[in-house]
Amino acid sequence: MSLQILLVEDDRQLRRQLAEQLTQFGHDVHAVDDGPAALAEVSRRAFDAVILDWMLPTMDGPTVVRQFREDGMMVPVLMLTALGQTVDKVEGLEAGADDYVVKPVDPLELNARLNALLRARRTSEKPADTVAAGDIVVSPSRVLAWRGGRPLVLSQTEFKLLLELARNAGTVVTRQMLIERIWGYDFMPTTNIVDAHVRQLRLKLAQNGEEDPIATMRGMGYLLKA
Repeated sequence: MSLQILLVEDDRQLRRQLAEQLTQFGHDVHAVDDGPAALAEVSRRAFDAVILDWMLPTMDGPTVVRQFREDGMMVPVLMLTALGQTVDKVEGLEAGADDYVVKPVDPLELNARLNALLRARRTSEKPADTVAAGDIVVSPSRVLAWRGGRPLVLSQTEFKLLLELARNAGTVVTRQMLIERIWGYDFMPTTNIVDAHVRQLRLKLAQNGEEDPIATMRGMGYLLKA
């Protein structure tokens, strides 16, 4: 399983060592050395998982995780803790981390825990509040949406459009259906309001180089790939 991983570790030697080991397992690793840099990266790029050191300058690991969760970033987090520091483990998990690995890090264990973490996330049931289509998750009650764990910054209309497409993922939604359900008025043949908003939504969904998940069905409408 090849993963997009953000590694957050302030020890330069350990950071380089872990990045090399994870790369050997086939993962794509992006490394930073502090909490603010981690928050910035997760807000603009899609990662499958974050490996986060507990002890960091400026902002410690639990604080970073709490900020992730408060900002709606649901990316899985695996925390690195010092040997025997049970309090650190508990605080990290309570802050929102999904798992931890004790230093010194065994690369085989680290890779196994990463893969297990992702399998658990992908097979777990989605909360009733959310609608999922592929790596896109939409929360109607919270009016939030994510792609690959990355929060999406959408206008109200873009959010409604994405929600409607997600609820019908894998099937065609006609332009007239979208007009009626989102704008609430009869379809006018001369309007391109749907196409314009779909175009903007596409840009935001693929702003980090991801594949465009919306297929145009000529003469019919749009389909969000499931």
